[in-house]
Amino acid sequence: MSYYKTIDGNKYDGELIELADSLTSGGGDGRISMADAEKIFEAVKDGNSYTDIEKDTVAYLRDNYKWTDAADEWFRSEIRKWAATK
Repeated sequence: MSYYKTIDGNKYDGELIELADSLTSGGGDGRISMADAEKIFEAVKDGNSYTDIEKDTVAYLRDNYKWTDAADEWFRSEIRKWAATK
């Protein structure tokens, strides 16, 4: 797997896209749950920096994947708090 994934001419973090795809395929209702959101958040934090590519990827995930209301609210809040320290 390439580190980057290009979608519609934009470069995204391939690992985060693959993670979201794996979390939403198979069982469940295809939405990102709280547990899924926690996994995605940990993957974003893994490099201890918040790059422009990661910012763009998070925006893409929020816009193009279905999230439960609780997961979306929690994820947005945690990303904001964490990104403010970077």
